[in-house]
Amino acid sequence: MRGILSFASGALFGSGLMLSGMTDTTKVLGWLDIFGAWDPTLGFVLGGAILPMALAWKLRQRSGAPIAGGTFPAPPSRKIGRDLAVGAALFGAGWGLAGLCPGPALASISWGGVGGAVFLVAMSAGMVLAQPLGRRLALA
Repeated sequence: MRGILSFASGALFGSGLMLSGMTDTTKVLGWLDIFGAWDPTLGFVLGGAILPMALAWKLRQRSGAPIAGGTFPAPPSRKIGRDLAVGAALFGAGWGLAGLCPGPALASISWGGVGGAVFLVAMSAGMVLAQPLGRRLALA
């Protein structure tokens, strides 16, 4: 049952990314180009994501356990530290350079072309190397 719910959730999320234009790198880069040919349409997508997430957090507070079993993860830390700042800067740089972030990159894997594949490989390498490099830098 959990696998079916995971597949359905992923398919719904990917479909939403495709329909909203989040997988179109030119649209995303247009959203980020606030001093040029700014395209505000993704603001509605980003703003529209806040309402369902706010409702989900409210439901989570009232619910004892997830529908598919297991436990809810602990709330994230509210501390803004070096790891969060560096991670946010790298995420933003990647999003601004490529016009893709992890969700849309995976959603566009079948038609993203060479640029999309390069981004996906680089993103995957960063995910694999993040913890070992972080530990090494913490020791330095």
